[in-house]
Amino acid sequence: MATIEECRAALDKFSDTLGRAEGDVRDAAALDRSVSCRITDLDVTFAGRITGGRIEVAETLQGPPRERAQIRLAMSGDDLVALVNGELHFARAWGAGRVRLEAGLRDLFRLRRLL
Repeated sequence: MATIEECRAALDKFSDTLGRAEGDVRDAAALDRSVSCRITDLDVTFAGRITGGRIEVAETLQGPPRERAQIRLAMSGDDLVALVNGELHFARAWGAGRVRLEAGLRDLFRLRRLL
């Protein structure tokens, strides 16, 4: 089972990847939205913003987020690490119910280019 530190490192790695993106992916990452990533098996939530093409984690919360973010992800720590490392395909994980993504329709269309 992935640790909180490994999950945070995976989010940092994903943020770095977004920051280096070009073309359509860079355009899709140019959101300014609140974001939360709930790690279900650790009962922890990383909350922050996607801004300037990066994910900025502002706080790590025990349990569910206090406020509803505009973009909400939920998955196990192992799945987060596997997704970021390219070992798990997002669409297959989402289709199998291993990853939950909730956002407004317009955001979902933009995010599909990232995932």
